[in-house]
Amino acid sequence: MNIFFVSLGCDKNLVDSEYMLGMIRDAGYTIIDDETQADVIVINTCCFINDAKEESINTILEMAEYKKTGHAKALIVTGCLAQRYRSEIEEEIPEVDAILGTNSYDNIVSAVKEVMAGKHYTNLNSLEGLPTLHTKRCVTTGGHYAHLKIAEGCNKRCTYCIIPYIRGNYRSIPIEELVATARELVEGGVKELILVAQETTLYGIDLYGKKSLHRLLDELNKIPGLYWIRILYCYPEEIDDELIEAIKRNDKVCHYLDIPIQHANSDVLKRMGRKTNKDDLVRIIHHLRKEIPDITLRTTLICGFPGETEEQHKELLEFVQEMKFDRLGAFTYSPEEGTKAAEMENQIPEETKKLWQQEVMELQEEIIFEKNEDMVDRELYAFIEGKVADENAYVGRTYRDAPSIDGYIFVNTEETLMTGDFAKVKVTGAYEYDLIGELA
Repeated sequence: MNIFFVSLGCDKNLVDSEYMLGMIRDAGYTIIDDETQADVIVINTCCFINDAKEESINTILEMAEYKKTGHAKALIVTGCLAQRYRSEIEEEIPEVDAILGTNSYDNIVSAVKEVMAGKHYTNLNSLEGLPTLHTKRCVTTGGHYAHLKIAEGCNKRCTYCIIPYIRGNYRSIPIEELVATARELVEGGVKELILVAQETTLYGIDLYGKKSLHRLLDELNKIPGLYWIRILYCYPEEIDDELIEAIKRNDKVCHYLDIPIQHANSDVLKRMGRKTNKDDLVRIIHHLRKEIPDITLRTTLICGFPGETEEQHKELLEFVQEMKFDRLGAFTYSPEEGTKAAEMENQIPEETKKLWQQEVMELQEEIIFEKNEDMVDRELYAFIEGKVADENAYVGRTYRDAPSIDGYIFVNTEETLMTGDFAKVKVTGAYEYDLIGELA
């Protein structure tokens, strides 16, 4: 039986998809990349913001057509949209034969069997505990890097975010399970592990009674054959000296932190339900740079939060100019039904949000170009991601670059390199977001 799989949304969702692919493979089904030849189509959906919701719905409708015009006999919808809008999917898209929620993806094989027997199948487990997993993931990221999801859910209640309501409260995966999974991935060729969760910095609080990300880093650092450990989604208020010391002492941990701050104005942050104010952010960022001078800091910002004023937006621009983040993404505020922020007064017009976002990103482009120029003549290690067509050049990533979201270094060389190679490169030039280099 042939199964076609679509994974939408974030890297946490991708990990769930890779486990489902592993279960499908272990059950003896064939995974194919041609939807026209599929017996079953599975879509792992996202609904974090409105654009993601629309993409998920459009993908379901597109794939539903193959039940009418193609080979497909069944359509299975999993993930966040399935969890949040089960009844709407059942009522409005009758082509969907099975629905699995965010904590039920370990039932994917049962769902396939049921729908192929002509039955409808729905499983929305409670958002407590974790799925039972007895399978090797089917890594889809090219083989030399993989995401390691260290926890599920979130205890924060940011006023703009729906995640706790569709993913549940924070649940950490035990250290021994994570280390076993990491060893398995490394044995399969993975050289870089990217730690992800809705919030990585709270790891272990539920299992061990205190934050334990530093303990996990110590254990992962011992794995032979692993080159890099990268940490994403660190809430700034939870970054403590134990974590900083663990980053410093473990040579495989990249001097790179993703700290989504969302804004810099204290009033906006308070309305967002965030736990930091502007002074906190300044202190944390300066402390990180003092303790780890070569650290690369990435952040994300929301532009046009309800009630945000022109003055508060200008304060954000001044903060970005002052802090000079190495990596930054800005997004327009998206009102999500069921959140407090969606009900707030003084919603910002869409054109104003987009203008503010554009202003932030134009400023950041100037900052990162200056930072990239400062990298010229430095020597760095880089993972090779692939070859530039028709040129003696390769695409690589340094410790400063997370896959898919950051920049690249283009390495000019006559030598033959392979994807996944680890090479020492000298930076020779800079673009707006990328570097140019040669083998050192």
